[in-house]
Amino acid sequence: MCEANVYIDRDGKEELLLEAVYLIRPEDGKIFMVNIFGEQRTVKGRFKRLDLARERIVLEGD
Repeated sequence: MCEANVYIDRDGKEELLLEAVYLIRPEDGKIFMVNIFGEQRTVKGRFKRLDLARERIVLEGD
């Protein structure tokens, strides 16, 4: 299984939101995600960057 850590970029500073995320999808201007531990999180934002080599997803926050 492939997982990635999800970060949010707020004013140029990246903050870790959730580790080991395996599902991520947009929902009405928000991003919904689930990790391998069953944790779920929804945040307001949009995709900024996906770096598969580093297993890293960066969102842009409002």
